[in-house]
Amino acid sequence: MTHRIAVLVLDDFATLDLGIPGHVFRVAEPPADYEVLTCSPGGEPVRCRVGYSVTPDRDLSLLETADTVVVPGIHGGSPLYDGTLREDVREALRATQARLMSICTGAFVLAAAGLLDGRPATTHWRNAEKFSRFFPSVRLNPDVLFVDDGDVLTSAGVVAGIDLCLHVIRRDHGSEVANRTARRCVAAPYRAGGQAQFIERPVPASGEEGTAPARAWALAHLAEPIAVADLAARAGMSSRTFTRRFREETGSSPAKWLNRQRVEYARHLLEATDLPVDEVARRSGLGSAVSLRQHLHAALGVAPTAYRSTFRAGAPVPAR
Repeated sequence: MTHRIAVLVLDDFATLDLGIPGHVFRVAEPPADYEVLTCSPGGEPVRCRVGYSVTPDRDLSLLETADTVVVPGIHGGSPLYDGTLREDVREALRATQARLMSICTGAFVLAAAGLLDGRPATTHWRNAEKFSRFFPSVRLNPDVLFVDDGDVLTSAGVVAGIDLCLHVIRRDHGSEVANRTARRCVAAPYRAGGQAQFIERPVPASGEEGTAPARAWALAHLAEPIAVADLAARAGMSSRTFTRRFREETGSSPAKWLNRQRVEYARHLLEATDLPVDEVARRSGLGSAVSLRQHLHAALGVAPTAYRSTFRAGAPVPAR
């Protein structure tokens, strides 16, 4: 069945945020079938900060028939930043039975409607202090890319909005569909929601210098024992220099990075294959089913079998 996505756009909207759901969801291939429509209060034109307006085809009644509602970010001068929200928007959001998503400061809209009270959420780190001041009942975590709380999902800045949309496709239809969608968007196929929003130094482009070749080799040999000395030798560095360069380039130690890659590969195998849990653990380099269970529980709080059943293609979306 077609899954209808309503994008609710308001004055002072963030321009890139508005385009994300319309692009990411629409390029998802079968079995995904997303219809993306845009609405505003009264179907009236809404303005952005860079000199143009958009006129959506629909009004707020679209939220009544939507399966998912996405709220793009708004800029700092919007009245929403003092915690207020138009009554018609508030009522429409509170009445919908759709899954709710926000990109960046779109979380202000959901919070102003009272839909994040007592729930975990995130927004752009630069706006976290103001958000917490106006919405103290929200359990804000400003240090992550996105938060999935079942029927309400929130994300940080622009690129994190892409991450969230890919995560939702992954949740709805599995990793194969999400990965193909990411390739269409020329985006990273998966960044964990708990990953930090930013690091002090940007990650350099992969190339023949630095630790990138060693990382590429490690990803192709996850099932094998890999020591820092092995990676350093492949990069032509001492272990000490390699560890320092690795942290500069990735924001993580080699051991933590390698463990994360193994967990992510195990997740992929659980989603995309019927391999026994022991074999998933072996292929991902986590050793045994017990070790895989411990690592997955530490990362996500679930056991491998529970994760597999939840993220299989066609898993139902929780109702609010």
